[in-house]
Amino acid sequence: MPAGYRPVVVDNGSADGSADVAAGLGAVVVTEPRRGFGAACFAGLTAATSEVVCFMDCDASLDPRDLPLVSGPIVADEADLVLGARRGRSMAPHARLANRYLARRVAAYTGARVTDIGPMRAARRDALLALGLVDRRSGWPLEMVLRAGRARWRIAERPVPYRPRTGKSKVTGTVGGTARAVLDMQRRLTETRRLIRGEQQ
Repeated sequence: MPAGYRPVVVDNGSADGSADVAAGLGAVVVTEPRRGFGAACFAGLTAATSEVVCFMDCDASLDPRDLPLVSGPIVADEADLVLGARRGRSMAPHARLANRYLARRVAAYTGARVTDIGPMRAARRDALLALGLVDRRSGWPLEMVLRAGRARWRIAERPVPYRPRTGKSKVTGTVGGTARAVLDMQRRLTETRRLIRGEQQ
């Protein structure tokens, strides 16, 4: 971890002993009984105490040494939400296509121009809590960008290297996980579309 960054690791159902490894290396480990990507992220957000918070996957696909690049514009008050736009050839083709589609939807619904709805990101803790994110599964990252865009947050991207992950993904690594993620994100898009239509009536 970069100097000045405090790792908060959320364990919401791991069975491989990784929580014990993290704790042994000095990380704050938070236990979240609810399964789901959003549940883990929300638990980490509420456990954090820093004014600026960052998120990233802990599967070795992202390097925490890139966090200052993503959090820097937040600290400097140049942006309200910064996304780490993944670069490299480690992303599966179907994930690349999904990202392009979601980026187009985000632009259409909010005007925010992004290229990747990636897991590495940074924002101010209190502002994130005030967004009122409700998704506790795979729709969490998309909901954050959609709500931030509709709230007219300054959204920026910074390129970050993306490497082959360690272990098998519970989402993109299984048919059921992929299907659930698609449904979760579709719900967030449908919700936003309904809000826009309601405002236009």
